[in-house]
Amino acid sequence: MLLAVLALVLGAGATVGDVGSCGSAAVDLDPDAFANARKNVDCKRCDECRINTETCQSACDANAPPTAGWPSTCHPLLHDGEVCLRALIAAHCSDYAAFVDDTAPTVPTECDFCRLTPESGSTAGH
Repeated sequence: MLLAVLALVLGAGATVGDVGSCGSAAVDLDPDAFANARKNVDCKRCDECRINTETCQSACDANAPPTAGWPSTCHPLLHDGEVCLRALIAAHCSDYAAFVDDTAPTVPTECDFCRLTPESGSTAGH
């Protein structure tokens, strides 16, 4: 099941050779497909790492809706979602426990779709 969802999310993008090519159109990350893929990855990794948080229980509950998302001001691309899912799959169990912590979850850098980069020459807070 996990492989099928990952194939759907990861295979729905550009054809080989199109990624990063000049003139190719960027493909937006589908929020529903990503949320479902993230839910499946979370469940699998929680099981593998023997993590038992409410977040993990929800990820493994077939009746619970997926919770992954991002603010409407962010516009991640399909490639962003692929990188995020790969990072989650490759994460060490101690890192994954922090990602699915119920009180203060962390976000892997690869999954921070709304990270702001200061403009050149500007300083933060001024």
